[in-house]
Amino acid sequence: MKLSAQKYAIIAGLFIFVGLPVLFYTLGDAPRRTVLKEAISIATLLALSMMLGQFFLARSNETLLSLFKPPQVQKFHKYIAYSAVVVILLHPALIVLPRHWEGGIKPWDAFITMITDLGNIGIILGIVAWCLLLMLSITAFFRKKLIPRFKLRYRGWRYFHGGLAVTFTVLALWHAIALGRHTDAAMSAFFITVAVLGFAMLAQMYWGAKTPKSKPTSKGAVT
Repeated sequence: MKLSAQKYAIIAGLFIFVGLPVLFYTLGDAPRRTVLKEAISIATLLALSMMLGQFFLARSNETLLSLFKPPQVQKFHKYIAYSAVVVILLHPALIVLPRHWEGGIKPWDAFITMITDLGNIGIILGIVAWCLLLMLSITAFFRKKLIPRFKLRYRGWRYFHGGLAVTFTVLALWHAIALGRHTDAAMSAFFITVAVLGFAMLAQMYWGAKTPKSKPTSKGAVT
């Protein structure tokens, strides 16, 4: 019975964070481009959706923790997050990559033009969000060395990591909605709804309940 509940949770997660973005993409009215460009768009949308899904792989999701052991959830959290991070960090390069096979401006020139367009608020938001994601990834990777340096140790780390994740998410969504070809009303509403629910769960864990006394395992604890 518990195994079927685990499968149900996995299927529900795939439907929400993979199926719905693909559905909204399919139903969207943005003009289709080359296969490569559309593949990059889908990969970026799914990576952003998976990043939002990380809020539901936290200790605040008591339902998930009742179905899976904390180390299992931590493993999901880590592998999915790092996969999504790679795609999003490569996002600026992937945008200009197709120009290698097109006429006109070269990829590197297009990249420089893009990141120096500081009169575009969407570009500025994207650059700041990219830097925050890089910081989030590096600090998460070296968390075992960083946690002892926080005044409140693991609790302080959770506040830092969670705050950084929330700030990145807000800026990244703003950037995606402002500049994205496929972030129409439906896709934007989906991302915003998931983000708000994720923020609410995180806030409930940090301020709505007593701080857990448990300590992270040697493999790392769920954020």
